[in-house]
Amino acid sequence: MKRMKKTWPFHVMLLPALICLFLFSYLPMGGIIMAFQDYKPWEGVGGSAWVGLDNFRYLFERQDSMQVIWNTLVIAVIKIVFNLLIPFVFAILLNEIRKTALQRSIQTMVYLPHFLSWVILGGILIEMLAVDGFVNRILAAVGIDPIFFLGDNNWFRFTVIVSDVWKEFGYNTIVFLAALAGVSPTLYEAAEMDGAGRLKQTLHITIPSMIPITIVVGTLALGNILNAGFDQIFNLYNPLVYEKGDIIDTFVYRTAILNGEMGFGTAIGLFKSVISMVLILVSYRLAYKWAGYRIF
Repeated sequence: MKRMKKTWPFHVMLLPALICLFLFSYLPMGGIIMAFQDYKPWEGVGGSAWVGLDNFRYLFERQDSMQVIWNTLVIAVIKIVFNLLIPFVFAILLNEIRKTALQRSIQTMVYLPHFLSWVILGGILIEMLAVDGFVNRILAAVGIDPIFFLGDNNWFRFTVIVSDVWKEFGYNTIVFLAALAGVSPTLYEAAEMDGAGRLKQTLHITIPSMIPITIVVGTLALGNILNAGFDQIFNLYNPLVYEKGDIIDTFVYRTAILNGEMGFGTAIGLFKSVISMVLILVSYRLAYKWAGYRIF
């Protein structure tokens, strides 16, 4: 009670957030029951027929469902790899710039795209990557045939991954720059006195100092391995690239919202959520085992 008397203002401050969390995150979980029903909106949750695991069985029997899961894994895994690798390398290069003003200017420029929504960027990319768009005009000027970036299955994944990395690598670099800021300058001074140049200092001091945070970021990213980026895909894809570009979230949107298969769409969403939860638990365990990182 004595402790409560001291901390009650903090609990009151948390109350609005907890209420919102309950209303918008926990209360809607009651809708999970639709995954086990042949849900009809006019019959409601209480009146729709119970079908058990039929929706999940149907999920694994449909050929397009398995293709969607494969698309999601491929796009998400490649995004995770390059959203680790590019910021890692860029942070090292940026750290080597000795002029603070130039360093901050570059960091700000690459950081800005993060704040643009995919609605805006989607419209820009659609115009720039069109067959008669800016990019294809440049390619035509050097003798290369136009490429249908957003309408060709062989190019769509590449376009999605490159545009996502371009948008986010500046923001992701912040984590690695923070790790570099924690490196003691005395290590570099000692290495310089021993005759180590900038390359050896980078190989033996900078990179090893970034490995722990890289392990943490990489393992925690496993929890998002089924999140390939709904906002981006939804604003860029079209029926021509469903084969290689359709992911779980966009598939759920089409089946549940557009086609009215509410029960099947809910089953897919529940399947994704359970897998993601397991991956998050595993990633936290790996982060603690390999890098000593833990939240709770």
